[in-house]
Amino acid sequence: MLNVNNLTKKAGNGEILKNLSFIAKRSEITAVIGPSGSGKTTLLRCLAQLTPISSGNVQFSGQDLKELSHGEIGLVFQNFHLFPHLTILENLILAPTSHGIQKEIAVQKAHQVLKQFSLGGKEKRFPSEISGGQKQRVAIARALMLDPPLILFDEPTSALDPEMVKEVGEIISSLQDSKRVIILVTHEVRLAQRIASRVLFLDHGILLDNVESAEFFSTDSTKLSKRAQRFLSNLS
Repeated sequence: MLNVNNLTKKAGNGEILKNLSFIAKRSEITAVIGPSGSGKTTLLRCLAQLTPISSGNVQFSGQDLKELSHGEIGLVFQNFHLFPHLTILENLILAPTSHGIQKEIAVQKAHQVLKQFSLGGKEKRFPSEISGGQKQRVAIARALMLDPPLILFDEPTSALDPEMVKEVGEIISSLQDSKRVIILVTHEVRLAQRIASRVLFLDHGILLDNVESAEFFSTDSTKLSKRAQRFLSNLS
């Protein structure tokens, strides 16, 4: 379980995130949505330990998040961030071998994960030689190489066409596991509706809504914040 308590992120004289508190459970997908500039990606960067929080604390299974190694947090970037000079296989085994895992074991795991995502036979290809949807699948496969208990997705479908959005959504959904917490930041509201268990709605760095997905996308949205109601009305 991921427990976020009064997380605040300051920038200059202002606050990007303001006293955020929520719980993300294992076996669930927690989607973070909201208008541009609401602090979604900043929240993810804080959870990925790419940027320090200003105050508050985050615990994962009772342990301070700062005590987790980077190998225990999988991050899938918006624009893939694959190394262009490395083959698909080399991209996947880089982190495991850097963490002391024998190359032979890492290669075996890479083949298994690539096969799982229908990427078998692409091991010797370079990122420039595969499609956008395949690149995102490789990015997800890379994030799984160390079996992290916490996986963070930062707008994983933003560079994909609608057909690929559905495919990647199905892959993310398939990753739900009793040992894993999944946080999904997305502007694809329909994707969140399809695969999320819980929805966090942010606006100007404030957590306005924290409800089950079915409640957030209910035809009766009067229980939501006025800002979330307006946000959803603009989508119809």
